[in-house]
Amino acid sequence: MRVLPAPRKYPEELRERAIRLAVDLRRDPDTKQGALQRVGEQLGINPDTLRNWVQQAEVDEGHRPGVTSAEAKRIAELEREVKELRRAGMKSASAPLKGREPGNPRGTARGLARAAEPRSRETPGRSAAS
Repeated sequence: MRVLPAPRKYPEELRERAIRLAVDLRRDPDTKQGALQRVGEQLGINPDTLRNWVQQAEVDEGHRPGVTSAEAKRIAELEREVKELRRAGMKSASAPLKGREPGNPRGTARGLARAAEPRSRETPGRSAAS
């Protein structure tokens, strides 16, 4: 079962506009102080949310160290794939063990009983006297 991501609270256009405004204001030393707070209030965005967006944009552009959005997406895809492979591996690894009893390497109790029976040297259809 695949879990769908939560719907985004803010449209992508608003997010891009807010990031652009905040970055422009932060570049100017006169407007740097409180830029995120002002832009957030103007656009109705929580300043901490805007701060996170701006920081991620700086990482994506290479201005700040960290994991880019593309890298984070790829990591999530790989983790999901590993989880699916592990789940599939567990199912296939346990398949040969189904129907076996503990301590019985041959399989079921019936197989164990058959293995304990003595084997005769006679071939079917021939008697021992001939």
